[in-house]
Order: sequence, then structure tokens, then C-alpha cells
Amino acid sequence: MLVPLTLIAFWPNPVDAPVQGQLADVLKFLHAHEVPAWVNYQFVEASANVILFVPVGVAAGLAYPTRHWWQIGVLGLLVSVGIELGQLFFLHSRFASLADIVTNTGGAVIGALLASLVLRWLQDRRLSATVL
Repeated sequence: MLVPLTLIAFWPNPVDAPVQGQLADVLKFLHAHEVPAWVNYQFVEASANVILFVPVGVAAGLAYPTRHWWQIGVLGLLVSVGIELGQLFFLHSRFASLADIVTNTGGAVIGALLASLVLRWLQDRRLSATVL
């Protein structure tokens, strides 16, 4: 999980650069078929940032089941700040963004909440199995 995240975060050029034309075409097609205009490049990029960090939150939540969701969120925040600072200082064709930090942190929180739900479900299942 860390290898793909690192490759995406520190690739010298934006990872979506090779598909920007195709993405623009897909968005035009969707808009022509009544998909709302707010589903645009910024929405797709923000959604991708959230999705990118959901596995971070899930993995951290499962690895540290006694931690609260907000503690995993802080971990996601710190990782995201580190990535954005790395992009700011070392990658001249990449852009650091506060919006990326917010969406990445949100993805980590969503992942932590999903992990918490899975752990609670497994615990309830074990309890009901021991009662029977």
C-alpha cells in the first residue's frame, strides 16, 4: 500500500497528465448526458485524493484497533502534510495544495471509520457465536 501511495505522491509529473485529454472527453460526454456540471475535473481530483487515503485509514485502523478514528485522521493529516511539503520543496512540476491535505485526511478518516465498523461487526459476531 505504501509503495503505490509513494509513487503517486512523488511521481515527478502529475500522475493524471497522460489522461487529462481523455478525462476531459469523458466529462464532456457525461455533461452532455445530464450529469451535473459540478462533476468536473476538480471533483474528480478531490474524489481521487479521498479514495487514495481510504486504504491508509483502513490499514491503520486495523493495525491499531484501540486508536480512535480521529487519531487515525491525525496520522492521515501528518502523512498528507509530509507529501505536500515534499512536493513543494522537491518536485517543481507538482503543486502543494491545502485542498489535497483536507481530502487526503478525509479519506484516512473514512478508512478508519470503515475499519472500526468491520472490527465492531466482527466483535459482535464473535459475541453472538459464544452466546449460542
